[in-house]
Amino acid sequence: MIKINLLPHREEKRKQKKSAFVALMALSAVLGVLVVIAVGGYNARRISIQEERNGVFTAAIVELDKKIAEIANLKQEIEALKARQQAVEDLQGERNQPVYLLDELVRQTPQGVYLKSFKQDGQRVTVGGFAQSQERVAELLRNIAGNSPWLERPDLTEVRAAQLAQSKTGKKVVEFTLNLYIKRQREKEEALKPGQKPAAGATAATGSPAPATAAP
Repeated sequence: MIKINLLPHREEKRKQKKSAFVALMALSAVLGVLVVIAVGGYNARRISIQEERNGVFTAAIVELDKKIAEIANLKQEIEALKARQQAVEDLQGERNQPVYLLDELVRQTPQGVYLKSFKQDGQRVTVGGFAQSQERVAELLRNIAGNSPWLERPDLTEVRAAQLAQSKTGKKVVEFTLNLYIKRQREKEEALKPGQKPAAGATAATGSPAPATAAP
């Protein structure tokens, strides 16, 4: 006996395939959501770890900036202290400048030159006097420029013929005015080369200097 299936078997198979497809799609969607959640959680964790590291680096940078600012302030304070110390040393050295000035003028004034006046304005000194000749004045300038450890930069500002009021012979002499500068102690020390000894008269700091005169 032949059995004939009169049921819509194609429709049933189509429904089964459709249900399987829907189930597969749902499973794929669920798996996709799970993968996205997992990847998102991993990335969020990595971002959180990196932000923590960045926070540590930022705190370290802020601390270093503070230390750098403190170091800069310390450098400024050190420079200010050095400047004040140098000013104090200059003041202490300048207390003996009149002694050095008079002693050097005595040592560097040649025969035939008579110094009548000098005026100090800071490191500059204006000296006036008489000389037997212009050659004596030139010798005085050479002595100050080349031989004096304390005096420098002589500049002859005025020279003229004059006659001494107390002169009995009426012989004319040369009246001159020159400017020169006193070296500071630190400038003198910087000018000395290693192993070089100061010139004579550089250590004279006390005592009464001899008169800086030489009769014309």
